[in-house]
Amino acid sequence: SAAAPSKPGPDGPGYGRGDRDPRRYQGVVTAKDGLWLRDRPDRSTRKVRFAEHGEKVSIYCKVKGSAVGGNPLWYLLTDGTWAWGSARYIANVGAAPRWC
Repeated sequence: SAAAPSKPGPDGPGYGRGDRDPRRYQGVVTAKDGLWLRDRPDRSTRKVRFAEHGEKVSIYCKVKGSAVGGNPLWYLLTDGTWAWGSARYIANVGAAPRWC
């Protein structure tokens, strides 16, 4: 049998390599001044890239991380770079993302 594709997770930089899940969730960045995306679901971790206000993002899944504005959820985004964004500043478009 074929090996299962790798799954993303908070424990390393190789999030989802080779994983082509066609069922992606969508969101829009709501932070007025934009949003820094991180390498882990915590604001104190390394910044990976910046998402502009109104930018549409693809969400792979969600986890609980450090709370931002009272919201502990973080989304793993799949827009070219695997990065975490606080759900506090990303509005769902359609269905809420699945748990990681």
